Parts: sequence; C-alpha cells; structure tokens
Amino acid sequence: MLKGGIAAAVIGVMFVVAGFWAGYSLSRHDDQSDGLGSAAAAGPAAPAAATRPGFDALQRAVAQLVSAAGATGGVTLSELGGSNPQMWSLNGDRPFTAASTYKLPLLMEEAQNVAAGRWRGTDNLCYQDSDWEDGYYTDYQDGVCMSRSQLEHRVGLNSDNTAAHMLVRFAGGGAALNKYAQAHGAKQSAFYVPNTTTTSDLARLWVDEATEHAGGKPAQQYLYPILTHTAYEAGIPAGVPTGTIVVHKIGILDDEVNDAALVQKGPRGAYVLTICTQGPGGDAGWKVLANISRAVWQFEAAR
Repeated sequence: MLKGGIAAAVIGVMFVVAGFWAGYSLSRHDDQSDGLGSAAAAGPAAPAAATRPGFDALQRAVAQLVSAAGATGGVTLSELGGSNPQMWSLNGDRPFTAASTYKLPLLMEEAQNVAAGRWRGTDNLCYQDSDWEDGYYTDYQDGVCMSRSQLEHRVGLNSDNTAAHMLVRFAGGGAALNKYAQAHGAKQSAFYVPNTTTTSDLARLWVDEATEHAGGKPAQQYLYPILTHTAYEAGIPAGVPTGTIVVHKIGILDDEVNDAALVQKGPRGAYVLTICTQGPGGDAGWKVLANISRAVWQFEAAR
C-alpha cells in the first residue's frame, strides 16, 4: 500500500512538471515584455493542453522578407480573437519615423470626442497659413473654413497633412496629442514633433481602440469608415484575401513606409498588425509590407 502511494505521488509530480513545461514552451515568443499580450488576450486563458504553433517560423519568414528587401523593420502582431490569443513582435520597441501614423491617435481622439458629444462633426474649423504642409489637397486659403468631419475624412482616407495640422491645432497642439496617445498605450512615441514611434506603440493604440477603451462602439462606428478603403491600400490590405476588411493608417516619408492595421476578421478572429520599415520605399516598400501581411495571414490560418 505504501509503495503504491509513493508511485502515485511520483506520477502526479511528473504530470505537474510536464504541464508546467508545456505551458512555458507555448508562451515563449519575441518581445513580450511590453505588456501587449495581456491587452490582446482579455478573458480567461486557454488550457496549456490547447496547442498552437510557436512564432519561430513567422519570425524567420518576416526577418527574411525585410532582409531580402535591404530594409530595416519593426513588426508587431497582437491577436484579439481565437483560442489562446498572443502577441509577437520583431524589433517592436525600435523607434522609427512615425510619418503619418501620428494621425491614428489624432483620429481616435476625434472619434472619441465626437461620439461623446464634446465635439461635433459639423464644427467649423478655419485654416491658417501656419497649418500648411504639402499633401493630398491644395485648396486651402487663409480664412477658408471646413467642417470637422470633412477634415477628418481628408486625413483618414487621403492622409492629407494640412487637414491634420488643423485638427491638431484645434485639439490643443502636439503636447495634447501625445498626452492622449500615452493614455491609450503609446509609451515610447513622440508624435507630431519630433514624430517618432514604434510598432508596439501603434499596436497598443489599436488594441485599446478595438477593445472599446477609446470611446467604445460609437467611436468605432465613427472612426472605422474613415480608415477603410483608403487611397493607400498597397500595404497590409494587399496581403490579405480580397474582401477582408482592414481598418488602417499608413505613413510614408522618403524611404519610410509604415502601416498600422486592425484586421477585423482574420482566419482565427481579429488581429492587429503594425509594420514600420526604412528602405527601400516606394512600390518596393509597399511590396515588403504586403508580403509581411501575407505571411502573418498564413500564420494565423495555421493556428
């Protein structure tokens, strides 16, 4: 009887150790220290027995795509749906020029305030010469006024710079924009001036938005159409199957090509994908982003 009890105890300990090792192995992935995983995986964790592929193959594939293009890059993936959602990144905390991705927190704040009734889409905002920057539209003149909604659509769909400057000014300037961004997860970014960010910061912003912590569903209903089917669909949207809804904000400057996206219906549920690359720029730069997006979609389909 004593020997049988000892044997049972030994077997029980072996099962506990095996379960701990399986859970540890499944949870390992690159750059988890920034806390994105907990935001993406709100809700009870899946049992350790629910196996899923690790991120090693994705890491190799993405690193090869970036290297083959002669670029440097940061990529962050934050899963929001499916069983046992996790987060992975490659150079997620590396700073890049934000370019027009600063317009993501700008438009998040716009949507949140309009949805809450603090601002209105019909607010009349008037142009000043200091707002000017070369961009998509050239019809600005001193004293010309436009509705807040018209400016927001110019910023979201066409990434217009002057319209964004007007919205930033009426919202309190760059310091106010960064205060909002920090409150919604952008820990390392300095948007607008000097305008730097990381893919993990951009992902945290999207996770906060997608999980209804930036104005909830009313803000999402206001924001998402402004960032869907934009004038710039050659990046992350080009790497997913036709008809997939991708809500995203791009940024391009010289050889920098960035894209920060919420893929609403991936193969295993929604996910956030953010990419910043420096070099080669242009069409080749967009192709790198599309290829990374395709690799991530394929990875998600295999979960």
